[in-house]
Amino acid sequence: MRKLIIFALVGFFAQLIDGSLGMAFGLTSSSLLLAYGVAPAVASASIHMSEIATTAASGISHFKFGNVNKRMALLLVIPGAISAFLGAAFLSSIPGDMIRPYISTFLLILGLYIFIRFLFFHSPDSITETSHGKPSLLTKKRLLFPLGAAAGFFDAIGGGGWGPINTPVLLSVKQANPREVIGTVDTSEFVITIAATLGFVLFLGWEQFNWFWVIAFVIGGVFAAPLAAWLVRKMPGYLLGVLVGGFIVLTNLNTLFKASGVNPLVATYGYVFVIFAWLIGIIYSIKKGRK
Repeated sequence: MRKLIIFALVGFFAQLIDGSLGMAFGLTSSSLLLAYGVAPAVASASIHMSEIATTAASGISHFKFGNVNKRMALLLVIPGAISAFLGAAFLSSIPGDMIRPYISTFLLILGLYIFIRFLFFHSPDSITETSHGKPSLLTKKRLLFPLGAAAGFFDAIGGGGWGPINTPVLLSVKQANPREVIGTVDTSEFVITIAATLGFVLFLGWEQFNWFWVIAFVIGGVFAAPLAAWLVRKMPGYLLGVLVGGFIVLTNLNTLFKASGVNPLVATYGYVFVIFAWLIGIIYSIKKGRK
């Protein structure tokens, strides 16, 4: 029962962050499961199964709040669903012990990217700013097709990646509406999740899913989804980005240290350094937001 509550709380806060930033449910959940020693394919499969419910709740909430660009979502979903299915097939064919360090490295890099981006390159007001222009590039196939394909593949093999790859790129486009970008990425993830889950079911089998984790993440995520869709206009996204980025780096650093057999003393110094940098980043973000 204690584990159920803990995992449900992780699912709640992961979805709260994901719905507010357009990223990080899969990365946060996957990082936690890999730290527990779960095989990457099983972790990603279980997370994607739970995300069918959480992304559905998130998508409905964003749609009701008017945060979705339908054309952008469609152009992301078509290549994203295909590549997510292929990514699930690829991950399912590789032994878990062999690929776990590489997946953790991928997640750590994404976590570091999120941390740095929201610490230094994300103004305190940008998450709630809106633009009333017509961002043409955001509805063009030449951007959305390759972007969706890359994000779908890495989402499947990493247990997360749809948001961290799509959201920053789309937000960097001139005249992008942050609220619309986040809502569209979150809503379109529902289809990507179904495609990846189908791939895992076909290539892993139902017995490989851990239904305890699935139920726990669903309970927490579904409760958080409507709140996150509302908070996307209110919450300081720069601070959430710093918080989740540091968490992802720390948990995956632990997995990498264990896999590579790093000396415990060296590992301790590494943890202290990361935690210290994380705290400095949080304090800096809070001070930046007050200016």
